[in-house]
Amino acid sequence: MPPAQPQPLPAPGPAGVQLVIELRGGEGLDDAARIEQAFRDCVAACGARLLHLHTHRFSPQGVTGVAVLAESHITVHTWPEHGYAAFDIFMCGAADPWRAVPVLRRAFATEDVAVTELRRGPA
Repeated sequence: MPPAQPQPLPAPGPAGVQLVIELRGGEGLDDAARIEQAFRDCVAACGARLLHLHTHRFSPQGVTGVAVLAESHITVHTWPEHGYAAFDIFMCGAADPWRAVPVLRRAFATEDVAVTELRRGPA
């Protein structure tokens, strides 16, 4: 019997998936507590692990925030005067950032959500 031939290693997958999420017409875009809860709900839905969460409310309006995850991050910056929020969700490993999209839709009561996906890392 001839010796077994070495099998090629599978091609590496992406290091992670990044979603750029634009939310328009939502409610509560000036509410830091609502945004923090939405971040926590996204982390749970995606199967990620929260390490740190920080938000800052600007005067007269707007919120910026970051959730640092074991799997990467979630960030947001809102312009409530324009009914607009820009989220960035980057996750690696088994965490699935796509599960955050319906969470954000519900959290801010809008169906006007645009998502752009980026596959990060070696392909």
